[in-house]
Formats: sequence, structure tokens, C-alpha cells
Amino acid sequence: MSETERTKPEIEFPEGPAPAELVIEDIIIGDGPEALASSTVKVHYLGVEYESGEEFDSSWSRGEPIDFPLAALVKGWQEGIPGMRVGGRRKLILTPSLAYGTAGGHPLSGKTLVFVIDLLGVR
Repeated sequence: MSETERTKPEIEFPEGPAPAELVIEDIIIGDGPEALASSTVKVHYLGVEYESGEEFDSSWSRGEPIDFPLAALVKGWQEGIPGMRVGGRRKLILTPSLAYGTAGGHPLSGKTLVFVIDLLGVR
């Protein structure tokens, strides 16, 4: 499926307590090249807070995907994206330690975050 055929995902409000470790769930299995830990990835993504379900960031809302070295992204993405194939859609639930830390200067510190990521390209 091309990136123009995909639509912004909806994340169902999670039930129960936040998980204690990284959750990786493939929604769509891609059939393109595989993302490696050393890859630069082109993704569309949506991020919401686990507790409130409120969206805090979305490349969909900005109208364009992002292109970043995986090594430069939060630890949960560094662990949760490798092995994913282009064309896939994956949900990641990141504990605070895999996102923006358990405490500190970031507004999302201490929060469990849910991302739905569409992998559009790797290099």
C-alpha cells in the first residue's frame, strides 16, 4: 500500500494498567526492506498518552512523514522498529524509561506513550 493510500490511524483507548516493558504489536506486516538498528527511517506516526489517550504528536497532522536516523530517536523506537519491514504498520507502547525518561525537563517525562508507526522507507 502506498503512503498516499494510508490514512491516519486511530488508537483505541488502552485498558488496564500501563505495561512494565516495551510492547510491540504488528498491525500490518510489510513486505519491503527491513529496518535495522543502523537504518535511517522514513515514517508516518501518531503518538498518544497511555493514561489520557490524548494525542501529543502526529506526522499525519503535519501532512508529511519524518526521516530520521533510528539511533537519534527515543530508546523505545530504537528497540521497537528494527525488524519491521517497509509497508508495515506497528504499534509500540513505551514505558517512561524508553520514551522521555521517568522525570525531568520534558513535558512527557514520566508518561507511558503509545505510537502507531507506518514504515515508509529505510536507507
